[in-house]
Amino acid sequence: MTLEQLAQLSPAQWFYDVRDQLKNHVYGRSELAFAAGDAGRDALTTPGQVAERQSRVRAQVAASLGGLPSSDTPLDPVVTGVIERDGFQIEKVIYQSRPRHYVTANLYLPAGLAGPTGAVLFLCGHAEAAKAYPEYQAVCQRLALAGLVVLAQDPIGQGERLSYWDAATQSATVGPCCPEHDHAGAQCVPLGDYLARYFAHDAMRGLDYLCSRPEVDAARLGVTGNSGGGTQSSLLMLLDPRLAAAAPGTFIMNRATYQRTGGAQDAEQIWPGFTAAGCDHEDIVMAMAPKPVRVLAVTDDFFPIEGARRTVQRCKRVWGLFGREECVDLVEDVSGHAYTPPLARAATAFFTRHLLGAEVVVDEARVEPLPASEVWCTRSGQVQGEIDGAEFAFEANLGRLREATASRSAGLSSEATDWLREQVLRDRRPCDLNPRVYLRTDWEGLPVEARVWWSQEGLMGHSLLFRPAEAAGNAPLTLAVWDGGCSGVASHAEAIRAACAAGQAVMVLDVSGTGALKPFPLNDAYPAEGFYGVIHKLSDDLVWLGDSLCALRVYDVLRALDLAAIVPRIDVGRIDLHASGKCGVYGRLAAALDGRIGGVTVTDGPRAYADWVGERLYDSDNVKALLLPGMLRWFDLPDLPTGPK
Repeated sequence: MTLEQLAQLSPAQWFYDVRDQLKNHVYGRSELAFAAGDAGRDALTTPGQVAERQSRVRAQVAASLGGLPSSDTPLDPVVTGVIERDGFQIEKVIYQSRPRHYVTANLYLPAGLAGPTGAVLFLCGHAEAAKAYPEYQAVCQRLALAGLVVLAQDPIGQGERLSYWDAATQSATVGPCCPEHDHAGAQCVPLGDYLARYFAHDAMRGLDYLCSRPEVDAARLGVTGNSGGGTQSSLLMLLDPRLAAAAPGTFIMNRATYQRTGGAQDAEQIWPGFTAAGCDHEDIVMAMAPKPVRVLAVTDDFFPIEGARRTVQRCKRVWGLFGREECVDLVEDVSGHAYTPPLARAATAFFTRHLLGAEVVVDEARVEPLPASEVWCTRSGQVQGEIDGAEFAFEANLGRLREATASRSAGLSSEATDWLREQVLRDRRPCDLNPRVYLRTDWEGLPVEARVWWSQEGLMGHSLLFRPAEAAGNAPLTLAVWDGGCSGVASHAEAIRAACAAGQAVMVLDVSGTGALKPFPLNDAYPAEGFYGVIHKLSDDLVWLGDSLCALRVYDVLRALDLAAIVPRIDVGRIDLHASGKCGVYGRLAAALDGRIGGVTVTDGPRAYADWVGERLYDSDNVKALLLPGMLRWFDLPDLPTGPK
């Protein structure tokens, strides 16, 4: 056979379809966690138990995101302009959520205020214009016309806060919204952080700013927003007990229904270990109990309406424990994904009732969104390039990298090795290998065996084993871990020939989701290993479980060593590793854990995760699969062994 033909081999051609196994593995583990979470919430029978769970979930979420940044820094707000409207005015405000992290916001102040009143923080979804988006302006104007103070602020990567804005070309080098969030968010993960820590903190500082205003009664604070703004509202509901009422929009559902859609989510929407801890969207809503919550939803959303209905219905029982079942409800509109006018009217009625103690009818003829440039807080429409010294998530990561580097031991300490082993072995389901050869053939006179085995329960491993042409006795082994696995053998032909000519056998490994184990796409919109593709999505699903695809793949390498120990005519006392490309990282991490690997040869792989975190514009291809959460708190790639031991 040719190498090209070998690269196309699949055990599915003979007896076993492995293409869905990674998805089934992840979904199966998730479903067990979903059921355990339901059972835990069903066991709540007293207000005290609810309060205990609220406290535990709040602490778990904050810790899982890497902890929250300090809020003990001055906001230093600046009002850059005022717009007078019929019934309200808009102040253009810039404040610092953290030193040099500038948040651009519009403060809507109703006319004729007689004293401190209720206020609503409006958090924007994934519209590039953010607070200037006409749909969002309309919601804020309705609330202001009803007598509520409203603060609408731009999130990271949207509106006037594009982190990768090039003022010279007047364009973004990384796209706004989801692409920027993912780009910056990935660099948080090796530091043990997640982008949601910064989104949540910005929202909490928004409440701080509202509380600083004399027009606002700090005991009457609400939050709303849809889509990504619904995410941010949810984070605030979980993390900040100052809220008196909340109306999260077009986001609340449950993890089980959304997982089956096959859709990925944005970086700030991934909360590590949330599912493993038995938490779900019910816990987001329950975080407010017994305070009033109105969930806003649309029937034709990619966030499944059945998930929203189930979550709210189950939450009613919890409010019933406080005798306040009427204080949690669901309002639906027949629409696609949007903060629609009917939802805006429902939110206005909700907040005026609970924050103002009044029923207010708004004259909607006075609702008239302004051109985006009129509500800008900066002159140019972007903080980047206008405010000297402005910092963004990238700079925050650089600061966290310096802290991590300064705090860890030099080299690979025994504590770091123990930490790595715990990440790799935790939650695995070991089983007998039960190996089998499904094809014996040859390439250029070299015997080749295509083999599968059980790496763990439900997940098969796969390899191509190339043997020397005339091996007398047991041959030493080179375990090859490289990009594409067996599907990439053609590009490594010279290395395979050279090793076999030197009397070595070469086992080319497919780790989960690569080569012959590459999963079916979950949708037609994205390539398997690209942005929002199946590997991206399943990597994130593992994060919800407190796991990572990187750790799972390192375990695959360790199991391949177990396999090598029982393959005939292999000298298991002489196993070397050839790590190449990005996937070579899995082999290098395995070598740090297993003394059966005698030496490591590295070609074309990442030099150091710290270099990558420090690179503003980097190659994001398949980056999700390389993330080992928290690794840089313990070690980096240069600390791992290379060369002969």
